[in-house]
Amino acid sequence: MSKLAHDQVVQRQFGEQAQAYLQSGIHSVGPELAELAEAVTQTRQAQVLDLGCGAGHVSFHVAPLAGSVVAYDLSQGMLDVVAATAAEKKLGNISVRQGAAEQLPFADESFDFVFSRYSAHHWYDPLQALREVRRVLKPYGRVAFVDVASPGVALLDTYLQTVEVLRDTSHVRDYSATEWLDMFTSAGLLVSGHRMQRLSLEFSSWVGRMRTPRAMTEAIRLLQQSVSEDVVSYFEILGDGSFSTDVIVLWGGR
Repeated sequence: MSKLAHDQVVQRQFGEQAQAYLQSGIHSVGPELAELAEAVTQTRQAQVLDLGCGAGHVSFHVAPLAGSVVAYDLSQGMLDVVAATAAEKKLGNISVRQGAAEQLPFADESFDFVFSRYSAHHWYDPLQALREVRRVLKPYGRVAFVDVASPGVALLDTYLQTVEVLRDTSHVRDYSATEWLDMFTSAGLLVSGHRMQRLSLEFSSWVGRMRTPRAMTEAIRLLQQSVSEDVVSYFEILGDGSFSTDVIVLWGGR
C-alpha cells in the first residue's frame, strides 16, 4: 500500500470517530498526561507540538501551562473537534494544522516540546516522522512518545498486531521498546529514559470507538477464544473480550 492510500484509510477511519475519541476515558486520562504538563512548566512560554493530536487531550492538558500549542493531525475531523473544544475551554493558545507526521510544515527548531500519544502506530513511516521531529525541535528541546507497545515476543506480537488490524484497518504496527529505542537513535534523537505501563481496555467500548464491523469484532472474539493460555495470560483476556496491553512512555531530545 502506498503512503497516499494509507493516509486515505486513516482519514476515513478517524474522521467520523472524532467525538468518540474526545469522550473516551482511555484517551482523556492517564498518568503520563500530568508528566507532560509538568515538563512544560519548566520552560517559560513553551512552544509545543502535539503530533498526531487526535481529539486533543494532550493539547488541552498542556495549553494552560504553555506559550502556544499546535495540534497537528492527518484527520480534519479530529482537528475540527479540537478547535471547537479549545474554544469552549477558552484555550486561545491552541491552533490546529493538518498534515502527515512524515512531512511537518514547520521551520527548523520551532518547538521546545514535541509530544505524541497513541498516534504513531498509525504512521506509514515512523522513522521518517522521527527525523522530522528532530528537525523541528529546538536545541535542548524534549520529546515524549506514548503508545501501545509490542511485548517483543513473536507469539504475543502476532496476536497483538492481528487484533489491532481487525479492529482498525488503519493500524500499521505496535512497536516494541527495542524497536522504539532503535528508531530514536537512528533519527538522531537522544533517549533520556523510558518506562512501561499497562493499559486496560474494555472490549465493547474499544471496538465501539472505531465502529468496527460486526464480522471483524466476531473474528477478534473467536481469535481470543482460540489462542494459547500464554497469550490469554499475558494480555489478561477476560470472558467478555476485555484485555490489557503494554504502553511505552519514551522521553528523549536533541
